[in-house]
Amino acid sequence: MTKTYDLVGIGNAVVDVISQADDCFLDNMGIEKGIMQLIEQDRAELLYGAMANRVQTPGGSVANTIAGAGALGLQTAFIGRVNDDGLGQFYAKAMTDTGVDFVNDPVEDGDIPTSRSMIFVSPDGERSMNTYLGISTGLSSVDVPETVTGNAKLMFLEGYLFDHDAGKSAFREAARATRAAGGKAGIAISDPFCVDRHRADFLALIQHDLDFVIGNEAEIQSLFQTDHLDDALMLTAGICPLVVCTRSGDGVSIMEGTNRSDVAVHKVTPVDATGAGDQFAAGFLFGMATGRDVETCARMGNVCAREVISHIGPRPEVDVAALMKAEGLL
Repeated sequence: MTKTYDLVGIGNAVVDVISQADDCFLDNMGIEKGIMQLIEQDRAELLYGAMANRVQTPGGSVANTIAGAGALGLQTAFIGRVNDDGLGQFYAKAMTDTGVDFVNDPVEDGDIPTSRSMIFVSPDGERSMNTYLGISTGLSSVDVPETVTGNAKLMFLEGYLFDHDAGKSAFREAARATRAAGGKAGIAISDPFCVDRHRADFLALIQHDLDFVIGNEAEIQSLFQTDHLDDALMLTAGICPLVVCTRSGDGVSIMEGTNRSDVAVHKVTPVDATGAGDQFAAGFLFGMATGRDVETCARMGNVCAREVISHIGPRPEVDVAALMKAEGLL
């Protein structure tokens, strides 16, 4: 019997490898502090070998969202590519251990290893990320089984994978399979620069194949190249039924057609802001999957984001459902 899912995600399957490092180490290794840099395979292997006391966790933006939503009790699956190497086997097992169906078998490919992001945490809490995209960016329609996409209530796509034509095709096919079966499909915009590179295709996908868009202010504004958020929200709402814009401490703005809702947040000082957007999406999509109105969805997202920025690491560490109950949301 075919399994049905509340939420299926497609994204980069990236192992986050975290290590403590002082400024002297960063200088010696030529690592630019506090930013994310894309690196090549040989550089990735050099940095990986130089890391002391490595802590490895499964990462990737949409994968983090899927894990967060699964922790709240949704039936979830994740579609992403890993190599059949040590890190790839670790990733697949770690996702499965959290209750997420990891759909794809690791790929036997001697040339392109599993994607990883080497994250160096300085004594002042700054994170310097060095990401090798590896095998995950080769995702294509072959990796996206219709038995999964056609049995999803919600399909969530990661904008980063839009950089490759095969990824674009896979997205369109996945979204159409989900919608044909009565589900809804949406995207995490992920990166304003990705939008800049593929604006026409991005807008066409949103207009013709998607039901919702989730992004931050910079990402939503990049869609129509405007510095005015109100204009960006109106224009995006003109092509997509539901637009969700996170605005850090300024809350969340949601457009459903011409109806706008603004949901405030409790401002807190983050210990580590990594994963805030991913976990906001987890809470919001949990609300959608369980039939809540958009304002409740946003408040659920805010609870998840607040939890994840209270500690280091991009995934929840406590029972977030209990936090939602405490706020009267469950």
